[in-house]
Amino acid sequence: MEASPIDLREVDKRASNIYEGVIVSSKRARQLNEENRIEFNALLSTIPETVADEESEDIDNPAQLKIALDMEKKSKPHIQAVNELLNGEIEYRYKE
Repeated sequence: MEASPIDLREVDKRASNIYEGVIVSSKRARQLNEENRIEFNALLSTIPETVADEESEDIDNPAQLKIALDMEKKSKPHIQAVNELLNGEIEYRYKE
């Protein structure tokens, strides 16, 4: 995975201050992570379960492995959230 720097002045332009930008993007990252988890569990529920003996080793299920590898290829939620913030795709407001 490649690390890329983020100009904090850009974050400061999208939020009142850097701290607020970090909080907003972290909350969005949690939402994205939850959506990914739900999607992953839904995909896993479509795979028929294999019956394994108590004494046998773990058996690799190719369909489950393919789904897991596809999910790993997706960009990480925190990177998506920061990019959404920098692109102005996140709208937020304070509770009153």
